[in-house]
Amino acid sequence: MRSIGQEQRYLEAAAEFGPALDRLARGYEADPDLRRDLRQEIHVQLWRSLAKFDGRCSLKTWVYRVAHNVAATHVLKRKAKVQLVGLDELENAPDGADPEATTGERQAIERLRALVRSLKPPDSQIMLLYLEGFDAAAIGEVTALSAGAVAVKIHRIKTVLAERFHQGRTP
Repeated sequence: MRSIGQEQRYLEAAAEFGPALDRLARGYEADPDLRRDLRQEIHVQLWRSLAKFDGRCSLKTWVYRVAHNVAATHVLKRKAKVQLVGLDELENAPDGADPEATTGERQAIERLRALVRSLKPPDSQIMLLYLEGFDAAAIGEVTALSAGAVAVKIHRIKTVLAERFHQGRTP
């Protein structure tokens, strides 16, 4: 049976974190139709999960944990169709010409999103949270990694993404 507390928490969470959840979905999914489906699934699972929310972590942490778990599952379901690369493969990938002009901010942002989407789910999850302004400790709460491990991963991923971005490499 539906709890009024659950409904109210969902409405508050959707109002407060809705734009961030939209950005998260854009970070995980390039296709507009699949992105819409992903956003819907995030909201459905968020609503369902709030029945079990007991306040042992912040609502923000809970929302992002649910959203990233749904998004990671979404990516894994599509894994057969999309070639994902790990951080090591990304570092050692051969140079490639970027077919997109990189003069506009929009193209640059989309290139960055594409590079982040090309990462395996744990690495893309960390970077998307970092891009949302989470610090290493908060990312650790969502991902169940230590803050130190998160900080190291962020540094390595940022270095590789910056190198790939500036060299015009595409995923």
